[in-house]
Amino acid sequence: MAKILIVDDDEKVTTLLGRYLSSLGYQVTTTNQSSKAMSVAEQLRPDLFILDIMMPPPDGFTLTSMLRDDVKFAKTPILIITALDNSNSRATTLGANGYLAKPFNLDELAAKIMELIGSLK
Repeated sequence: MAKILIVDDDEKVTTLLGRYLSSLGYQVTTTNQSSKAMSVAEQLRPDLFILDIMMPPPDGFTLTSMLRDDVKFAKTPILIITALDNSNSRATTLGANGYLAKPFNLDELAAKIMELIGSLK
C-alpha cells in the first residue's frame, strides 16, 4: 500500500484529499503545519508527497527544496497542488515531479498519482 503525505495549511483540503485517496486504497497521512512536515516524513517515509505552495513558513517551494536536499527523499515524487498562478515552472525547477492547479478534478488527481507512483498501492 503506497503511503502519501499531504501537507496543506487548509484543513478542509487535507480532509477531502485524505478521505478520497484513502478510499482509493492509499495510506494517507496529513499535516496542516508545514513546519512539522520533515519530522512527519522521517517517521512515515512516504512514497509520494502532495504539497501546497502558499503556507506559513516553510512554504511549498522551500519544503520542496528541503526534501530534495535530504538523501532519504531526494527521489520521492512530489506533487504540487496550489491556487498560486504561474508556479508550475518554479516548482518543477526546484524538483517537483508534477503540478495541479486548484480547483482540480479528483479523477485528474488520481491519474497524476498513478503516473507518479504507479501501482505501489
